[in-house]
Amino acid sequence: MPDYRRNRVLGGTFFFTVNLRDRSSALLVMHIDALRDAVRSVRARSPLHIDAWVVLPDHMHCIWTLPPCDDDFSGRWREVKKAFTRTIPATEYRSPVRRERGERGIWQRRFWEHTIRDEQDYASHMDYVHFNPVKHGLVQHVADWPFSSFRRCVTRGLYPADWNVAGAEPVECGERR
Repeated sequence: MPDYRRNRVLGGTFFFTVNLRDRSSALLVMHIDALRDAVRSVRARSPLHIDAWVVLPDHMHCIWTLPPCDDDFSGRWREVKKAFTRTIPATEYRSPVRRERGERGIWQRRFWEHTIRDEQDYASHMDYVHFNPVKHGLVQHVADWPFSSFRRCVTRGLYPADWNVAGAEPVECGERR
């Protein structure tokens, strides 16, 4: 089995991309309440701070900060995926291998993670998270996407309400690094 090396940083801040297996699906926004419940349930057992989050139809991006003596983001993702999956009827295609293992076919098996290095890295990933619905052509303005932490960040004073109304992708943004 491959050795997926994760950067373990106690109390670290991390950017994640988590995808559905079927990239043409809209399952995440169709069942947004189930996803929110799954995240709440996991946070109740394994606390984390959500710095930013955007949920798109087939994938999501977020930034989490873990408690000071904790580096187990993988366990949290496993539990979020399991809790969400339990609420969805089993109608998806499952390969013979997945059926044999008793696995559902909703999620890609793994996720992409990046350890936030500094304030500039944090800011560029925050922008990437919030700009993503515009990038994918789902809305013209960042503030128009309903499944995003953008409005919460405006309330906290992290962004002006009219941030990026021109719709141009920020220069230093997200997964390019």
